[in-house]
Amino acid sequence: MLSNKHIAVLMGGPGSEREVSLASGKAVLKALQGLGLNATGVDVTGTSVNLPAGTDLAFNVIHGTFGEDGQLQRVLEDMGVPYTGAGVRSSRTAFDKNLAKAAFIAAGVPTPRAEIIDVSTGPALPSFAAPFVVKPPREGSSVGVNIVRDPSKAEAAMTDAAKYGNDILVEEFIEGMELTVGILNDQALPIVHIIPPEGVYDMASKYPWLSGSQGSQYICPADLDEATTGIVQQAALAAHRALGIEIYSRVDVLLDAQNRPYVLEANTIPGMTETSLLPKAAAAAGIGFPALCLAIAGQSYQLRRA
Repeated sequence: MLSNKHIAVLMGGPGSEREVSLASGKAVLKALQGLGLNATGVDVTGTSVNLPAGTDLAFNVIHGTFGEDGQLQRVLEDMGVPYTGAGVRSSRTAFDKNLAKAAFIAAGVPTPRAEIIDVSTGPALPSFAAPFVVKPPREGSSVGVNIVRDPSKAEAAMTDAAKYGNDILVEEFIEGMELTVGILNDQALPIVHIIPPEGVYDMASKYPWLSGSQGSQYICPADLDEATTGIVQQAALAAHRALGIEIYSRVDVLLDAQNRPYVLEANTIPGMTETSLLPKAAAAAGIGFPALCLAIAGQSYQLRRA
């Protein structure tokens, strides 16, 4: 299907996850070229895109702002160019934590209780007690996320999150296992168990090569019994469907001591280096990295070709 098509791998972007996106893009480009496909890398630096002449498919690997929030998808649709992954609406809904939370609740997806607090007139506290998690509404990779255990630290956390928007999401803190579930073609992949070095899965522990810090450990498949595995995978798949995400995603889930899953968010452009979590899960299911890239590209082209 793609043997005679020209694929532009879009990477970089203007957001805070630019360096991670460049790493993902280079890995995808190498994989596609290794399969003998005609693929070209495109470094996107702003909010406009210059595609090579004759581009048949845009493989979007731009994490975060512009690439993951529906803006790039709208640009490509206006250009009439098919693209990989989630569409305009599902991208926008998944990227906006407040919209995603509402979608989860409406669909009955298990998720931590939360409140949206408008900090435009100053910091405020949620109605539930600490500990809680303060999240900017429209950032990825744990940017601006703070766990508040001491209420006296809440104002600083709110101020940090407010750098990225005034409508802050404050979630009840759930103590439990950090899990993530890849979804491909409406099927849940093996679960990845994330073990951060300091107990908090933040930007530094996700991408130690950016900061020189100690990275997290990953166990895939996660050491869970069959029943719990099924419960977690079903919660992740329900979240993916509630947001209307096309083709693939990676859903973050917390599992508490009573084996109850709580969906945190769905990532529509997850990391795509060979050591990223979605590729780890795919490999555990017998899908190598080049095959994963090809599946995403092929299914997306089939969905969106004119």
